[in-house]
Amino acid sequence: MRGREFWIILAVVLILSAIIIPIPALLLDLLLTLSITFSLTVLLLTFFIKNPLEFSSFPSVLLLGTLLRLSLNIAAARRILLHGHEGTHAAGKVIEAFGKLVAGGDVVVGLVVFLIFIVINFIVITKGAERISEVAARFTLDALPGKQMSIDADLNAGLITEEEAKRRRQELEKEANFYAAMDGASKFIRGDAIAALIILFLSLVGGLLIGIGIRGLDLATAVRTYTILSIGEGLASQVPALLLSTAAGVLTTKMSSRENLGEAISGELTKQPKALLFSAGVLGFMGLVPGLPTLPFLFMSALLAGVYYLVQQSIKERELKELEKLAQEKAREKEEEEEELIPQPEPITLEIGYALIPLVDESQGGQIPKKIKNLRKQIAKEYGVIVPLIHIRDNLRLKPNEYRILIKGIEIDRYELMPGHYLAVNLGNVKGAIQGIETYDPAFKIKAYWITEDKKEEAQKLGYMVVDTETVLITHLSEVIKRNLHELLTRNEVMELVEILSKKYPKVVKEMIPEQVPISIIHRVLQNLLREGIPVNDLLTILETLADYIEQTKDPDILTEYVRQALSKRITRMFLTNGTLYAVALSPKVEAKLLKFLKENREDEFIDYVLNTLLPKIKNEIVKFAQYSAVPVLLTSGEVRRFVRKTIEPYLSELAVLSYNELEKQVNIKIIGIVDED
Repeated sequence: MRGREFWIILAVVLILSAIIIPIPALLLDLLLTLSITFSLTVLLLTFFIKNPLEFSSFPSVLLLGTLLRLSLNIAAARRILLHGHEGTHAAGKVIEAFGKLVAGGDVVVGLVVFLIFIVINFIVITKGAERISEVAARFTLDALPGKQMSIDADLNAGLITEEEAKRRRQELEKEANFYAAMDGASKFIRGDAIAALIILFLSLVGGLLIGIGIRGLDLATAVRTYTILSIGEGLASQVPALLLSTAAGVLTTKMSSRENLGEAISGELTKQPKALLFSAGVLGFMGLVPGLPTLPFLFMSALLAGVYYLVQQSIKERELKELEKLAQEKAREKEEEEEELIPQPEPITLEIGYALIPLVDESQGGQIPKKIKNLRKQIAKEYGVIVPLIHIRDNLRLKPNEYRILIKGIEIDRYELMPGHYLAVNLGNVKGAIQGIETYDPAFKIKAYWITEDKKEEAQKLGYMVVDTETVLITHLSEVIKRNLHELLTRNEVMELVEILSKKYPKVVKEMIPEQVPISIIHRVLQNLLREGIPVNDLLTILETLADYIEQTKDPDILTEYVRQALSKRITRMFLTNGTLYAVALSPKVEAKLLKFLKENREDEFIDYVLNTLLPKIKNEIVKFAQYSAVPVLLTSGEVRRFVRKTIEPYLSELAVLSYNELEKQVNIKIIGIVDED
């Protein structure tokens, strides 16, 4: 048995036990207070719900509330008959307070007020709620076949899915059961009101007989005591009864809407503010009629006039907002039309085959959108640039499990996944072969295998790096973005980066930009750095370096070399392996020859020499880095670095070309090879 069921059953048992077991006055006070609290909570709940079916358990709640009140009526009546001769406090403070408050020291007044209370509850609210429940139940049941046919028609027409049709049928059945139950539950309220009147009469007559005949009280004392106790008992039970009756009426009169009761009433009453103005005028006129009290009518007239003014202001504000919204929509439509006429490619696009849609659909448990969000944050933190939004769309021209990555509308790479499998990547230190479908890792283009889940543990033991399909896609996307950050960095984003920096260093930025360093040069320098994988987080140092050398040259490529030297510590530490920089270097002879080509403006010979003579030798040398598990680095002089890098980039994009000038002075360098022309 679950916890909630246990507590409900326990509550019912305790309520029933109150009918049999005598209850002390203090406990009776607590239970009567609980009854009032329970009824008040239910009433307030009916005000805030937007659909009666949100409180479909109300008929059962009504029955429990009625049972609680009747058991307390019996317990209170027993207490009055047994201990009423002790005084008005005999049945507890709650009953005494209600009796004295209503009676006001006069027994006849108390009886009359109580009878009025019963009449209001029984004839007005209970009768109305009962009638509404009957009509609602009849109309709901009459409309049931038509609604079912409507659901079937929508399903056959393809307007709704099978799941939606099933949900609507269940909701329809729930609605029919609710109104049918409400029709029966309304009888509880009516019977409760009648029972309260009978219990009052029995408590009063029985109390007088016991008080005078057995306890020896005089007539006046007995009448006063038992009348106050009987009235207090009746009111203590009828106040929660009235609250529950009102709740039943509110619930059955509520129609399904997106608003709660307060919002609906206030919204509908203020839709015609002229009615408020005319009412204010009529009340003002009545306040001026001789014989009628002036102050109350004029006060209400002024109050309604004030409400009218506030409503009018609210309507004007709403109309103004609607006009602004309409203007924004028209502007957006115009922009969309312009975009359709001159379409602009998205900065980053991920296109997927239809079988990969579950990976990007969060409603189906896909984690790709969330991982992409984290990826953008990670790259922004690592490289110091704003990564544009990554647009995801399906492409029926792709294979079902295939995806492709586009930068500014141009395809950069594509790959085919195998959902339900894992990618076992050979990092070069595996101990044996693994059975699987041979493929490659799309991010780093190294040998890999698609394996089933039962082979995962075996592959890990053999030294393979095993990743799921989502990680394969995200890693691939990450590497593509990192390699193309220089293309993604626009001048507008550079201005945003500068603006962010200006919030922390306003004076420095204001002094340098744009008077000293134009945005166009900053943009080119940042692109040069990102092209070689150098983060631009330290934008302040970059700007200060540009400001220092901008008078010497306006060439962004030369300025980039100065910036690289200023970032020497950061650049050096990017390529360290266990505290050591492993590198291959150009021989002095090669350096001299390259420098001679540059000084004599023999660029064609420079390129031919690098590609035909040096490139094969560089490729042979960088194989040595694998034994040190180090990042391949080529060391050159500062004069030739950028030219060598630019020439070999299409063939060895992963090779970092560093100059001696941009190395940290204290770094431990180990030259593992020399590139010479011999």
